[in-house]
Amino acid sequence: MVKEARAQRIASYVADWPKEKVTAFQQDFLAWYDEENRHLPWRESQDPYRIWVSEIMLQQTQVATVIPYFERFMAWFPTIADLAAAPEDQLLKAWEGLGYYSRVRNMQFAAQTIMEEYDGEMPRDLKSLLALKGIGPYTAGAIASIAFNQPEPAVDGNVMRVFSRLFGITEDIAKPSTRFIFEGVVRHTISPQHPSEFNQAIMDLGATICTPTSPKCEACPLAAYCLAYQMDEREKYPIKSKKTKVTPHYYLALAMQDAEGRWYLEQRPTTGLLANFWTFPLVTLDKKSYTRFKQQWEDAQTRDAGEQILELVAEDEPSLVEHLTEEVANVIWQKEVVGEIQHVFSHQKWHVLIAYGYQAEVSDDQTGWYYPTGWSDLPFPKPQQKIVEILQKQKYIED
Repeated sequence: MVKEARAQRIASYVADWPKEKVTAFQQDFLAWYDEENRHLPWRESQDPYRIWVSEIMLQQTQVATVIPYFERFMAWFPTIADLAAAPEDQLLKAWEGLGYYSRVRNMQFAAQTIMEEYDGEMPRDLKSLLALKGIGPYTAGAIASIAFNQPEPAVDGNVMRVFSRLFGITEDIAKPSTRFIFEGVVRHTISPQHPSEFNQAIMDLGATICTPTSPKCEACPLAAYCLAYQMDEREKYPIKSKKTKVTPHYYLALAMQDAEGRWYLEQRPTTGLLANFWTFPLVTLDKKSYTRFKQQWEDAQTRDAGEQILELVAEDEPSLVEHLTEEVANVIWQKEVVGEIQHVFSHQKWHVLIAYGYQAEVSDDQTGWYYPTGWSDLPFPKPQQKIVEILQKQKYIED
C-alpha cells in the first residue's frame, strides 16, 4: 500500500513531463552546466575516493570552507589504504574544525572494510556502497553517478529545493520518507547518458541560482520548466516542518597554566559527543550556577574562588575531581571569568565560561600538562579552539 501510494504521488508530479519535454530539459540543463560548472578540486577526475571524501565533507559545510580541508586531507591520506591505516589523532586533526566527527571515523571504518572486502577498490554497485559505514542514499547515489556514470539519484537538500520548485512538490522534506518521492521524480528526468554531469548540475544550480532565499530565477536555465516560477510561488518551496529544538548546555572551562607555561588538558571519553578530542577540563553547570559564575566573584578571596570551583567539580563531575583535586587546589584563580564562548551543535547549544588559574608550583611527576607549541599534534574541537582564541586575544597565551 505504501509503495503504491508513493508511486501514485510520483506519477502525479511528473504527469506533465512526457519524454519529449524531459529530453529538452536534459539538453538545456547539461548545456548550461557545460558553460557554467564550478571548477572544484574533487572534479579534476572521476576518482571515487576523492568524490567520496568531498561528499562527506560537504555535508552541512560550505564549499569554500571544504576546499582547503579537502586538499590537506588528500595530501595526508591520498589513497583509501592511507585512510584505513591513519592514526586516530592525525585523522581527527585533519577533520578539526569541520565538526560532526563521527563522519570521519565512519569513513575510516568504511575504508578498512574496502581494504578487507574489496581489495582496496571502491565498490561500484549501489547496494555495496550503501553497506559501507557512513554512506547513506545520497552519498551512494553521488558516488555511483559521478564516479561510475550510473543513472542514480543523489537527493540532498539542494536537490529537494530545486525539484520541489520545478515540480511544485508539496511533500514535507523534513520527513525521511519524502526522499523516496524526490528519488522517483529525479529518476524520471536524469540523463541516462550523462548522469555524472546531470547530478553535478543540480548541485551547482542549487548553490548558485536556486538558493534558499532570493533565488536568481531570471538567470536560471530551467525557468521555462519551473512550476514555482510560473506560479510566482518560488519562496513557498520546499515545504519543511520546524527543526528539532536545540537544548542549552552550560559549562565552566578550567584554563590552568603552570609556571613553565604549560596548560592542563583532558582527553574526552572514547564515546559520545567529541569523543577522544582534547579540551581544557569542562565542568557541567546548571543555568543558575552558570549565571552566578558569569558575574564577578564579588568579595571572594582567590583561595575562596578555588574552593568554589572545587565544590562545583566535586558536585557535578565526581570522576574528574579524583585526578584534578591536586591541580585545582594549588591553582590561584582569577576572581572573575575571563571570557565566554558559545557553540551550536546539531541539537545542543554550548555556553562555556572560561576560568583562568595559575599554578606557581611545578611538579615533574604531574601529567596532562602541555606546552602550546605541542598543541598542533592534538585534535581540538571547535569549542576548544574558540576558548584558545579568547586566551590568545587577552595575552594569556602568546600567539
